[in-house]
Amino acid sequence: MSKEEKDISYFVTFCIEQYKAGKGMDGAKVASLFYENGVIKYLSDNYNVLHTQSSQWLVEEIDHYLKTNCAS
Repeated sequence: MSKEEKDISYFVTFCIEQYKAGKGMDGAKVASLFYENGVIKYLSDNYNVLHTQSSQWLVEEIDHYLKTNCAS
């Protein structure tokens, strides 16, 4: 695994933990939500921009992504 791949993996894990804490959810449920709705791919694909943002901003961005890209 390259350094960039590791950095992205750590970032996605960080986002799961921040979302879990911010929403009071179980980590497994957040991971499933992210996987099923393309959030992991979104975070990975946009790592270079997103990893520079605050944790609060990331939680809000993920909420926005889920609301605009998921037919729930």
